[in-house]
Amino acid sequence: MKLYELTIHQAGELLRNKSISSVELTRSVLERIAATDDKVCAYLRTTPERALHDAEQADQRRAAGEDGPLLGIPLAIKDVLSTQGVETTCGSRILQGYVPPFDATVIQKLRAAGCVMLGKTNTDEFTMGSSTENSAYGVTHNPWDLTRVPGGSSGGSAAAVAADECLGALGTDTGGSVRQPAAFCGIAGLKPTYGRVSRYGLVAYASSLDQVGTLGKDVTDCAILLQAIAGHDPKDATSANLPVPDYRAALRPDVAGMRLGVPREYLAEGIDPRVESAVRAALDVWAGMGAEIVDISMPHTEYALPVYYLISPAEASANLARYDGIRYGYSYPQAKDIWDVYRKSREHGFGPEVKRRIMLGTYALSAGYYDAYYLKAQKVRTLIKQDFDRAYEQCNALIVPTTPMPAFRIGEKVDDPLQMYLTDIFTLSLNLAGGCGISIPCGLADGLPVGLQVFGNLYDEETILRVAYAYEQATDWHLRKPGI
Repeated sequence: MKLYELTIHQAGELLRNKSISSVELTRSVLERIAATDDKVCAYLRTTPERALHDAEQADQRRAAGEDGPLLGIPLAIKDVLSTQGVETTCGSRILQGYVPPFDATVIQKLRAAGCVMLGKTNTDEFTMGSSTENSAYGVTHNPWDLTRVPGGSSGGSAAAVAADECLGALGTDTGGSVRQPAAFCGIAGLKPTYGRVSRYGLVAYASSLDQVGTLGKDVTDCAILLQAIAGHDPKDATSANLPVPDYRAALRPDVAGMRLGVPREYLAEGIDPRVESAVRAALDVWAGMGAEIVDISMPHTEYALPVYYLISPAEASANLARYDGIRYGYSYPQAKDIWDVYRKSREHGFGPEVKRRIMLGTYALSAGYYDAYYLKAQKVRTLIKQDFDRAYEQCNALIVPTTPMPAFRIGEKVDDPLQMYLTDIFTLSLNLAGGCGISIPCGLADGLPVGLQVFGNLYDEETILRVAYAYEQATDWHLRKPGI
């Protein structure tokens, strides 16, 4: 096995035993990036000199007696998280050249843990997309089939993990943007409960929905990364002041007696039969381990898509108003007056999908329409949350598909926004309810990965990790690799 093929926990054991050094491990991954990323295009920018410096520092810390599961581990960071001294563009021309003067809280935590930052990964512009085709800096390709999308918006991070161009990565999840690309790329992707991880330094899209998540080669790696970044942060008013459990201790292959709910609305008409077959086969695996599979209903699921596409654009309209061409970021150079600066900077700085969502959100918030659209969407959001509350009264966790189909071809849906939005139909409701969820691979459809999700109640990441880990240990889908 090549060093770049290691999982985080495998590499951590070798580093702990001094069988390898962080410098050796980091060089191996950087060489892998150099050999493959011209095809995958997972990274917007790499920081090799900084990575090797971080690796040397990690080796010195270990030589001095320090230890830790992420000490010396090379990771990739989605380009919506502020990184001091490293350009952060959110996949947008309007932030081209912007170098943050501070680190996001999650980056501070990773640095304290001794991680090695390899670079910043591609994303749909301001995370608005499901395919990483909306980036202003080019399209990322799925390592399983370079003609297909890796999912979005954390497509760069997911593709980097799947292609062994990092050992793990951070992404963000507003409506499925960690879990959906994880499914398309055949890896594990975890969205924590809203409030479990600080959003300070995360460039905002929809503030009541955004959450930093983890992507790894298996469930254990997602748990290790979550352990490092979770916890209260006084800089984030939405951060929960709750103790952080030992997530790795939750990883035991035992689900006997657990009740796993299957909402019938998620296995309805429109799902690819290959996806449905893979998910039902997974349910049989859990049943064989002693779990009780419970048929349930979540009747407001059908409203999740329209509710999400009213609330998230409305919040985006407010959040993106700060990009005015004055304070930082792109400013149109031939403007005639201050109003021309505003208009032309946004016209040339934002891409078409971002403009579409800003206009949708501004309309939904406008006088005369606020009550009819935004306020009503918030009321239906409450009903969706109540569906989840009732489900967890009956079940320990819920099992649903991650996507209705495997990865689609690049360009296939780019001119049909509704069809693009429908690729997230199984992920959106979890963000509206604020709960936690993890996507894990559960099969292949004509050589393309299929994923399923384990949903959990608020701050119950331990349960979803346990359920996902039990399935993972009973199968080998997480060991399958793309041929790139």
